[in-house]
Amino acid sequence: MWYLCVFYHRLLDYRKPEVESLAELFGAFKDSNSDNNGNPQKKSLEWRLPQDHHPDSPFHFVNLPSEVIARSIANRSILVKGIYELWGEGSSYEELEEAVKGYPDERKLPYLTSESTFKITVDSFGKVISFQEQNDRIRGFSYIPFKGRVNLRNPEHKFWLMETDDYGSNNGLPPVVQRRIFFGREVGAADRKLLPTYQLKSRTYLGPTAMDAEMAFLMANQALVTPGKLVFDPFVGTGSILIAAAHFGAMTMGADIDIRVVRDGRGPDCNVWSNFKQYGLPMPISLLRADNNLPPWRPGLKEVFDAIICDPPYGVRAGGRKSGGRKLLKGVVGPYTVPDDKRTDHIPSTAAYSLVECVHDLLDLAARMLVMGGRLVFFYPVLREDDSIDSNFPEHPCFKLVASCEQILSFRYSRVLLTMVKTGSYTEEIAESARIKHLEFKENHLKWLEDGNLHSAVFSPADPQLGETGDTKFKESKPKYRGKYV
Repeated sequence: MWYLCVFYHRLLDYRKPEVESLAELFGAFKDSNSDNNGNPQKKSLEWRLPQDHHPDSPFHFVNLPSEVIARSIANRSILVKGIYELWGEGSSYEELEEAVKGYPDERKLPYLTSESTFKITVDSFGKVISFQEQNDRIRGFSYIPFKGRVNLRNPEHKFWLMETDDYGSNNGLPPVVQRRIFFGREVGAADRKLLPTYQLKSRTYLGPTAMDAEMAFLMANQALVTPGKLVFDPFVGTGSILIAAAHFGAMTMGADIDIRVVRDGRGPDCNVWSNFKQYGLPMPISLLRADNNLPPWRPGLKEVFDAIICDPPYGVRAGGRKSGGRKLLKGVVGPYTVPDDKRTDHIPSTAAYSLVECVHDLLDLAARMLVMGGRLVFFYPVLREDDSIDSNFPEHPCFKLVASCEQILSFRYSRVLLTMVKTGSYTEEIAESARIKHLEFKENHLKWLEDGNLHSAVFSPADPQLGETGDTKFKESKPKYRGKYV
């Protein structure tokens, strides 16, 4: 059945992928796993725009298999304002009245009984409707035979009247050629109280790269987090991503190379653990001081995590670090070891960790440690050229890319949220290929640092010609971190 899906007008590239992921989470594709020949079918929803609407419009029609699934998606979503059973639409109130009267009585009458309570809300996009105008519009629905009582606080049924104006595109909103009016019954709506509850400014323990609450919950939705699943963040920091996963009932586990973050924080009542305590969430199973470049898992351990969600360090706000320090120079490939007499209070030295090596290690970790069908969700930085980005994202034989959502951060660069699903087994051949690649990275440590430095590319002068003195040339460095990883 077709429903009207109304989005919040933000993070436009993330809206449909979130709904698609939640649709899979709640079983919308359970009967479409393969075609008549046994080939896997693409798991996606049907979408269409209202008449004369721009693709960036907050109004979309989506085909969902049941009202239960539609309600579950709306209630869980971060970017969906509401999903509605549309009773009518039109470019004028006369057209709307005709459409609502033509909607089948068998679908309307169960919600208009004398025993029911209801509420009508007037909303708009691109315009402001005064309180008096809202009341006038509500009184205009005399042609709908409401028999129940009005209950503004806790109605049994909620109805919405939504308008778009016939404005142009000069106000920064998606252009609307013609006014459009919608009327329908609310099937489900998002709980936006979630975000103020978890906002960073009230967080007990906060770091400079903490993921904001809205994005953390979006990442958890992309990863299909549910109660009972085990979620891992290999760059846990102060735990923002795991907090979102824990809110949805998952068991969580994190790791970070900085022992001062995962062990000490700012004291016994101001650390990663106290963030979970603040919200009454289940504590992580464990927080490890671990290096993504030298994972701590015992040999042979595979398929432990249901999802890996993270924001890898890519050198703009904070650069990546790995074990080694001064010992990790070109040609030195031996493991990092700590002397026995320094183990008690030792803080391991670290070396710079290029993005290209970090992403390789992350994909290898996910290929080994995710269960089949598990999801890897992570941010990937890209430079913007000519108002576009290169969509040549990292690949791995064990994974299929199911969503990529761009968030523009500046004129120079964006970050893209990549959602990958594990579709192939981690074989001995892949493990050996990864081992050889690890050695190559270590043997060419300085080269990879130079080629994978996003910070220098973002903050170098935009004009590659002359510098301020007129005799010094600045060449813009572009990180070579795109390509295939095994």
